[in-house]
Amino acid sequence: MRTRDWAAKVLLPRGTDASALPLLLARALRAFVDGYMAVLLPAYLLALGLDMLAVGLIATATLLGSALATLAVGAWGHRFCSQGLLRAAALLMAATGVAFAGISSFWPLLMVAFVGTLNPSSGDVSVFLPLEHARLASAANSQTRTALFARYSLLGALCAALGALAAALPDLLSRHVGIPHLAALRAMFLLYGLAGVALWFLYRRPTGQDSKVEPTPTAPLGASRRIVIRLAALFSVDSFAGGLVVNSLLSLWLLQRFGLSLSQAAVFFFWAGLLSAMSQLAAPWLAQRIGLLNTMVFTHIPANICLVGAALAPSLPLALGLLFIRSALSQVDVPTRTAYVMAVVTPAERAAAASFTAVPRSLAAAVSPSISGALLSAGFISAPLVACGVLKIVYDLALWQSCRRDALLEH
Repeated sequence: MRTRDWAAKVLLPRGTDASALPLLLARALRAFVDGYMAVLLPAYLLALGLDMLAVGLIATATLLGSALATLAVGAWGHRFCSQGLLRAAALLMAATGVAFAGISSFWPLLMVAFVGTLNPSSGDVSVFLPLEHARLASAANSQTRTALFARYSLLGALCAALGALAAALPDLLSRHVGIPHLAALRAMFLLYGLAGVALWFLYRRPTGQDSKVEPTPTAPLGASRRIVIRLAALFSVDSFAGGLVVNSLLSLWLLQRFGLSLSQAAVFFFWAGLLSAMSQLAAPWLAQRIGLLNTMVFTHIPANICLVGAALAPSLPLALGLLFIRSALSQVDVPTRTAYVMAVVTPAERAAAASFTAVPRSLAAAVSPSISGALLSAGFISAPLVACGVLKIVYDLALWQSCRRDALLEH
């Protein structure tokens, strides 16, 4: 009990319900395994004898399946206990890791990728996301909500960085222990499955939301429908662009263009993830001074200029430097975006709003990895990075222009 109280004091903003702690720990664990999966997935698929187009198609399948699952949560999830849905998703995650570890053929892998929980992205695009967001929002008030989501995102980014560093384990095991490289890669998928089992136990702990007896809403969205639809459309542009350069494909780009080894790529993603994590500490401070919307937009545009610059960089040091600057800026909008959505909708609509803004993002992001895979296969090695940066800048400008008046509802 003392350990739990200490963890709650360290991790939770003052005034936040302690029932949010298991959700933060679950986010940390998911981020760790997602962090190494994003780096290892292309290496594993290539080791199985698949080509770059197949890597892009499997990445697309993972995102498309996550989008449809999230859509189901948004449409029908309000009729069920969110704790039960989270536990079911944890069991699916366990099954996904075991299946990927034991399958070698493209079509079965594609099917498991579609129905499973693998995340090839640097962000969290999974069915867990809207369920956790709604429960977190109910554990904080308007003054602490942005800080709570910043802690949630910070933990995710830190653990994703550690996970990316752990992607070097198969190389180390193969080189120093003598374990065959493919067997070491399969072991990492089994570890992913074990993480799903651990999540099932974490989600067994009730939150404050579970103790409340509330009537089941007749519809997922009501008064906030127009705002949610507009945000969903805008976020989908951002996610389509982001899907062009998910971590798995950025890893592939680094491996192909500059000849980085898997261990070197793991070190890069560790430091990039660490920069992303640290930058999110600035999100609540900035949001208090310039507002949630301005924080989202005015940190995102410079990040995407750096991405375009990295794509055109003639040398590895310059490309990595620009990518590090991008990492230090590109994720400041994550906690502020979540807090913004939770602020401009009514409390009863939060779970549905989180789902319906996440679904178009996941659907849009699901299409683009296969496009990137095709471009990479055709020899247009830097085109996905350029397209991603330009589209994201267009999104930033459109978001700021469209939502300036709604920003008055932030508080």
